[in-house]
Amino acid sequence: MEIPGFIRKHKKLTGGLVVLACVVILTGMLVGRKPAGATYLTVPVRRGNITATVQATGTINPLTTAPVGSYVSGNVKYIFADFNTHVQAGQVLAQIDPAPFQAAVETAQGNLAAAQANVSTLKASMGAMDEVVKTDQANAAKAKANLDYTVVNARRTEDLYKQGIISQDQNDLTKSTLAQNQAALAAANATTNQDLAKIKQVEAQIDQAKGQVEAAAGSLRQAQTNLDYTTIISPIDGVVTSRSIVVGQVVASSLQAQTAFQVAQNLERMQVYAQVDESDTGNIKVGTPCTFQVDAFPNDIFQAQVNSIRLDPTTVQNVVTYDVILDFQNPNEKLLPGETAYVTIPTGHAKDALMIPNAALIFTPSLPPASVHELYAHYKIPSAAYTNHLGGWQLVWKLAPNKTDLIPVAVKAGITDLNNTQVLEGDLRQGDMIVSSQTSMGASGAAGPAGRGRGPGLVVR
Repeated sequence: MEIPGFIRKHKKLTGGLVVLACVVILTGMLVGRKPAGATYLTVPVRRGNITATVQATGTINPLTTAPVGSYVSGNVKYIFADFNTHVQAGQVLAQIDPAPFQAAVETAQGNLAAAQANVSTLKASMGAMDEVVKTDQANAAKAKANLDYTVVNARRTEDLYKQGIISQDQNDLTKSTLAQNQAALAAANATTNQDLAKIKQVEAQIDQAKGQVEAAAGSLRQAQTNLDYTTIISPIDGVVTSRSIVVGQVVASSLQAQTAFQVAQNLERMQVYAQVDESDTGNIKVGTPCTFQVDAFPNDIFQAQVNSIRLDPTTVQNVVTYDVILDFQNPNEKLLPGETAYVTIPTGHAKDALMIPNAALIFTPSLPPASVHELYAHYKIPSAAYTNHLGGWQLVWKLAPNKTDLIPVAVKAGITDLNNTQVLEGDLRQGDMIVSSQTSMGASGAAGPAGRGRGPGLVVR
């Protein structure tokens, strides 16, 4: 009997069988339903080139910046340079009113002239005193000659008196003359000594006057220097990047010179001051070529070179950074001082290296901890690979040949970039499939992410 005919004749029986079949199928689906499992996303181990870099943010600065200040206080009378003015060394930038300083110079010149005149007067007095001393010495010599004659005559008179040839009165007169000549000689010598003392006194006065001349000359030099400082000049060739004074402003220079201008030297050669974290400075080498970008030219990449790492740390909220100085050429002065630079400094390069994606290094399977440790023990994974990572050891997971079980693999990591890490040691070969993440399937059949630091409880299938 054909099936269509059988169905027409036994409609009720056929309907019941269909209903029963549906019930059996639905019951089987509900009873046989399995708990949610996990699906792993894998990536292959491959070979390629890796360049490790350090990225930092910095500021563009001129190679040399000279602050030009006012060393004297006064009123700004003229300004001859403004922002972006190209100046030469020795060019006048501004002028402070020189009138009070010119008056001080003239006063100092008068004081110096007076001191010099005093020296000349004392020297003339010294010459007159020399002539007086010569006269005194001549008078003393005359008195000495008179005394010598009187001494001889007194001896002769004394002999004649003893012989009774001359009288007592003549003898006494001779003695009196002798005493007078002795007194005259003593007076002449005293006058000479007195005038010699006056000469020494005048000499001391001349020395003092010469000191006053030196002091007056120093005051004149200081006054002249202050007058010269009223003219503010550029010490270098460059470009004025800052001006902080205006005409009519009174500048006051007390403990330090007030900065009036900033002059940047040679903007065609500039530097980037990049702030680099202390953990990255050990891999940066002086002379390394590097690149940077700026917001003003987002599509351009500029070339630079590491000049030095300054030994002057900066600590902000317990974060220590160092300034890494980069030199670069700035033709046509395209880049401006103060612009923010986004720096990339290469720290290592490996050609044809065995490498794995960085995502695989941070993957953690959602397995019970006991199961994970059993796998570590079974595959002899060193503790450094999943604890402190000493020696560069890391942990990745690859699929077993059955495509469902996971196998932990300890690898020794080399250099890394933003995407991949070099494998120096470990049981990995090119083409091996390693796990980068996993997704779980819920009861409704919807997929959800899992495997990056989630707890145990997933069923591996």
